[in-house]
Amino acid sequence: MSNPGPLIIQSDNTLMLEVEHPAYEDSRDFLAAFAELVKSPEFIHTYRVTPLSLWNAAAVGMEIDEITTGLEDRAKYAVPTTVLASIAEWHGAYGKLILERAEGQQNALTTGRLRLTVDDSVLLERIYLDKTLQRFWLERVGNALFVQAMERGNLKQALIKAGYPVKDLCGYLKGAPLEIELRDVDTDGNPFALRDYQKDATEAFYHSGRVTGGSGVIVLPCGSGKTIIGIGAMARISNQTLIVTTNNVSVHQWRDELIAKSHITAEQIGEFTGTMKTIRPITITTYQMLTHRSDKNAPMKNLEIFTEQEWGFIVYDEVHMLPAPVFRATTAIQARRRLGLTATLVREDGKEDEVFALIGPKRYDVPWKVLEERGYIAEAYCTEYRVNMPRDIEEEYAYAPKRQKFRIAAENPNKLTLVRQLIANHQDDQILVIGQYISQIETIAKRLDLPLIMGKTKQAEREKLYDAFKRGEIQTLVVSKVANFAVDLPDANVMIQVSGTYGSRQEEAQRLGRILRPKRKRSHFYTLVSQDTTEQEFGINRQLFLVEQGYKYQIHYFEQL
Repeated sequence: MSNPGPLIIQSDNTLMLEVEHPAYEDSRDFLAAFAELVKSPEFIHTYRVTPLSLWNAAAVGMEIDEITTGLEDRAKYAVPTTVLASIAEWHGAYGKLILERAEGQQNALTTGRLRLTVDDSVLLERIYLDKTLQRFWLERVGNALFVQAMERGNLKQALIKAGYPVKDLCGYLKGAPLEIELRDVDTDGNPFALRDYQKDATEAFYHSGRVTGGSGVIVLPCGSGKTIIGIGAMARISNQTLIVTTNNVSVHQWRDELIAKSHITAEQIGEFTGTMKTIRPITITTYQMLTHRSDKNAPMKNLEIFTEQEWGFIVYDEVHMLPAPVFRATTAIQARRRLGLTATLVREDGKEDEVFALIGPKRYDVPWKVLEERGYIAEAYCTEYRVNMPRDIEEEYAYAPKRQKFRIAAENPNKLTLVRQLIANHQDDQILVIGQYISQIETIAKRLDLPLIMGKTKQAEREKLYDAFKRGEIQTLVVSKVANFAVDLPDANVMIQVSGTYGSRQEEAQRLGRILRPKRKRSHFYTLVSQDTTEQEFGINRQLFLVEQGYKYQIHYFEQL
């Protein structure tokens, strides 16, 4: 007998969710905890259950019965037994491999030996004989394999690539102590306290100091205060801390928030950037700075900052942007507590499994719509405009090589007219116009007489324009992709996206996040794509993440004769 639920569960581990069903929102939030959104046309959204999605669910304590019972309760038809078997097998894999300190070496986290315990004898044999793993084994005793402590990160990375997640119970180095206390009133005189979900996120990460806590990723929307959560975690750990973020603007925002929300002084905070190289008990740097080298064959000497200090805690802001060289450095600092902060675990290079292995599992996540309903982030309306191209550009596009088609479509000159109209429609709003291509945004800024911020804009000029925007002296600001991350413009409530990085879901999430700070006005997110082109095709992929969060896109057509 069929069940009137919204889910159709197929034997290939895909889940089809009916959008118009009354239980859609409940089912969407349920699936987000252990499944990945694959595609999202108007009426049916498709999810897939994967080993990684289930390992993340298991790591935060989601029980297998909660998953299987939830699926059966929401299924329109009987759940295939093969799906239940796969879910049970993948979920059960987390916790079968336990990595701990070897007996008698309780303080040897970097130079001693670690013990990998495998209770399943068949699995133990399989791992022991795996040619990709054999280089790690020092000794086999009973159901345990011994490895060098310095290989902790490399082993976890290799095991997860082989399909075996590790539950790491080795613990962490204490690090140099640093008393960090949160303020009750910030430096502007406003009452300050962590919001309920920020407290929950901090506790989920720290896990009362137990060895199962202290490393992992927190996933929350832009504008929800991930920086505050990072500061809350710092206060719980109270160790010297290294913070790695995306750009110099973010470095200064972290510094200002630390001073405003905690009793940390400016003298205790160092900046390791292109303009200042100061190491202090709390040091803030950028991914670009850490991976800098004088030429392509030179070593990345700045990576030594990870190990030359007694850091007890390392914060990776926008962890989905973590570059490969910093991944490699992370394998060498597995003895440090590590926190990744992000709005989305989606990585365009597909290395979500490396984030899991080297930073830690997802520890906390709240759907965007839940925070919107509770008033913590702004309500946003998403609209895609499909814009026709001039006849001469149509011809250029038709004859262009495949790799050039996207840019031709992205720089469609008809978008300028629509940008002008949208700005006129929002005369009382604070507007950001953002684009991928410098020539395009330079043209828009020049033709509409608008201020422009891009990569080559000097830091002092950037901060001057950002401050003028915050004060309302500038209503509309044109920005390049430098504004994708860590730009604090709380009054911005309209984003006009004229071009982006192909089908980047993470970029879509970050850009929407720029206008989600709570405010009295509604927020509007406009995406402009050229009709019937590769840009429109990539645009569908960009919407995937936001649709998963519960946003609906309106589609409009704009034709200029």
